[in-house]
Amino acid sequence: MTDYISIKNWAEDDKPREKLASNGRETLSNAELLGILLGNGTRSKSAVDLARDILNIANNDINTLAKLGIKELCSISGIGPAKAITIIAAIELGGRRKKAEVSTEFIRSSADAYNFFGPMLQDKTYEEFWILLLRRNNKIIKPYRISDGGISQTVADPKRIFKAALDSNASSVVLCHNHPSGNLNPSKADEALTKKLIAAGRHLDIDVIDHIIVTDGGYYSFADEGQMTQTS
Repeated sequence: MTDYISIKNWAEDDKPREKLASNGRETLSNAELLGILLGNGTRSKSAVDLARDILNIANNDINTLAKLGIKELCSISGIGPAKAITIIAAIELGGRRKKAEVSTEFIRSSADAYNFFGPMLQDKTYEEFWILLLRRNNKIIKPYRISDGGISQTVADPKRIFKAALDSNASSVVLCHNHPSGNLNPSKADEALTKKLIAAGRHLDIDVIDHIIVTDGGYYSFADEGQMTQTS
């Protein structure tokens, strides 16, 4: 067992806070950045060592870390609710910053739709179904959550979808849901629902212009795959 050395006894160039101040945030490792958030470690581990324990249970993957809840984080010796909440809050703030950077008033492509929904849905551990309501010029009116469900599916009620569109006087909608499994391929149920909603929208003069499936590794666009002309 190696002897524990407190961060305060490290060389100045190795201390995370001092390193960030002197050399810039991009020079710090993930463990060092996480250690700054933790603030302090335990009697036997520094904050950076504790951060490494956290990253280990996330397989050193930030996307996996973002999906951990309070219970999972608190399973690590030295992590209590306060530290767990601090980590979750920091990750959420980072996600909101990302969304603000790519926010747009108009949806002109599947990439625009993914940039809108990705930061919102890619870290969810259960499925959510959303629609994006658009004006005739594809300017965003607002997003609207239709439902949330389990790990593998959620219910998207066509009546609720088109009621939201009619109430907002929307000319078109973009459908979106996430796959927590990471599988980008649409299911047969996804394909059937998309066909059904395209057909229903035509009767109401509301275009369903795309259906985006979001994962933490990217997205699938029904429009890009030429599937938005199909009817049931």
